[in-house]
Amino acid sequence: MIKTIAVLGAGHGGHAAAADLVRRGFDVRLHARSEKSLVAIRDQGGIVMRGIYDGLVPFTRTTTDIAEAVNGADLIMLVVPSVAHETYARLLAPLLRPEQILFLNPGHTGGGLHMVQALREAGYTAPVQTCETVTLTYICRMEEPAAVNVFSYTKNLAFAAFPGRHAARLFELMKPLFPEIALASSVLETALSNINAIFHPPGMLMNAGWIEATDGDFLFYKEGITESVGRVTAGVDAERMAIAQALGVPTTRFLDTFLRAGLTTIAAVKSGSISRACRESVPNQTIKSPPSLDHRYVHEDVGCGLVPFSELGRLVGIATPTIDALIVLASLSLNIDFRKTGLSLEKMGLADKTPAQLLNFLESGA
Repeated sequence: MIKTIAVLGAGHGGHAAAADLVRRGFDVRLHARSEKSLVAIRDQGGIVMRGIYDGLVPFTRTTTDIAEAVNGADLIMLVVPSVAHETYARLLAPLLRPEQILFLNPGHTGGGLHMVQALREAGYTAPVQTCETVTLTYICRMEEPAAVNVFSYTKNLAFAAFPGRHAARLFELMKPLFPEIALASSVLETALSNINAIFHPPGMLMNAGWIEATDGDFLFYKEGITESVGRVTAGVDAERMAIAQALGVPTTRFLDTFLRAGLTTIAAVKSGSISRACRESVPNQTIKSPPSLDHRYVHEDVGCGLVPFSELGRLVGIATPTIDALIVLASLSLNIDFRKTGLSLEKMGLADKTPAQLLNFLESGA
């Protein structure tokens, strides 16, 4: 049974997880790398929640000392962008114990694989138990320091473990924390179900002028995902599904996943329009655009989303022209070579694997 939880990361998701889990009776320590992220919580004696619960959740167990946060924790929950996983692997390598569960909330695409590879490269040699959800367990936004609006829990949320032989046991342990999780076949299924990587990069890159001219003063999902943006998103989705099929991984199209997550209407899905599905997404309808392209919707969802999609396509011989075009545009726009900095097969520990060897590796971890 999980009782003590170290939440690493004090952004939107970290605030939501800490407040929600404390409210529900778990022993939580919240870690941030900067004192600035924790001052308001200490000053007001907790985190203000809105949405699924309204009120102050009394809470003061905050720290910038990662050893203090994880010592004795049953569960270490990383609620950080994928681009930070390598940093946290280096910090955790001397601290992690084999009996502790490492939960990536979320893992996005290949996050669990990358974390284990990074831990090994940082010198950790003991067994690892990692699990992940494909996206964040909460649909939430911080509205001010130490105040988070949790619009809803993410529904029917794909959950997987690496090595896969631990999946059933870890699923049973995690279900009391997040009842909406649904057990996936492997971390490849969660990796290839990353909806953020499917629609955030087209939304950002095709709205680049609007974002830069207004500092993101528009509704990203409701106004930014127009029909043309939706059609490019559909192109990304088709290539992603072809990769999954070639790997023998169960998957569903973006629209059906979006509906199952509780993010749109049945009528929108039946219309076949990704643009309409975003316009009719009640949990997302008030969320504004990022103020610039220098944001995790590009850094994370291209480098740790589209790049590993493309890499897995290369592994199984599936062409990904739409995905590759978006990677090129993102690289030019931010003057960053996302092919170099992004999540490659090497960084996921898959460089020497054939498709036939891959499934055995995912199950055994060996």
